[in-house]
Amino acid sequence: MIFRQLFDAESSTYTYLLASRPGGEALIIDPVKEKLRQYLALVEQLDVRLVKAIDTHTHADHVTALGDLRDRLGCVTVMGEFTKADCVSLHVRDEEIIDVDGVRLRALYTPGHTDESFSYALDPRAPKAVFTGDVLLIRGTGRTDFQNGDPRKSWDSIVNRLFRLPDETLVYPAHDYKGWTVSSIGEEKRFNPRIAGKTQAEYVQIMNALDLPDPKLMDIAVPANLACGETMPASG
Repeated sequence: MIFRQLFDAESSTYTYLLASRPGGEALIIDPVKEKLRQYLALVEQLDVRLVKAIDTHTHADHVTALGDLRDRLGCVTVMGEFTKADCVSLHVRDEEIIDVDGVRLRALYTPGHTDESFSYALDPRAPKAVFTGDVLLIRGTGRTDFQNGDPRKSWDSIVNRLFRLPDETLVYPAHDYKGWTVSSIGEEKRFNPRIAGKTQAEYVQIMNALDLPDPKLMDIAVPANLACGETMPASG
């Protein structure tokens, strides 16, 4: 299988490209608009045809490349069924399988960071990896204080959905701010400081006390991402 993990340093965003073979079809998860040229070059160099572009949720810290990839390569844009982005071509439901040339992802509804967040487990019968978006980060969790986030739903998504995957399942988040590239479900159960040894009430208290500033691009990114990355022209 072809697997590439790409990084946008400006927003600390990870993007993932997966394909079963050279010459076959591919999918991309959480692409960043500013990295479009890199994605186009990589698709050409790896000799794959991008057929699906997936966002795990409506990002608030960068503008998505979903629309650009759709326009340039004709791929299908994909988000979870509860997204408010009306530009998305395919809305997936909880437990639905996405199959791209043998690369199979199981959609998992994992709200908490936002109310429409989804994660995607690779190889549903024997999960090898899970792409968690922002709900579960490496040694951390996504904030829950905007876009209808909810710390109780975040806890439930992590503990009762993601932590039920096998311990050896690799964890690939949409962001990292400390230099981590990959973890595992077992590691996060044991070492994630917000979850390990905590009760739900303690987790809720931790999340409610974070008092973080809004992402710098939030006012631009959210409206743009509801339009699959189409930004409004500057006025004046």
